[in-house]
Amino acid sequence: MRTFLDVLNLLKKYDIYIHVGNRLWDIELAAIEIDNVYKAGLLEAKEYAQIKLVLRHEHEDEERRQAL
Repeated sequence: MRTFLDVLNLLKKYDIYIHVGNRLWDIELAAIEIDNVYKAGLLEAKEYAQIKLVLRHEHEDEERRQAL
């Protein structure tokens, strides 16, 4: 997992499609859904941690873009 698109594609494997219309909200919703997928036992801890890092990075970048 390196990009937000990778995370979205992973979620699609579980029939979870995200498009709220605001990129920041999409990232936040993806984080919630990843938490749910992990709690369901479908992800390993290492993969979950990597995904959370990607999402945190994307969230910070998007907040900076919106602040400008």
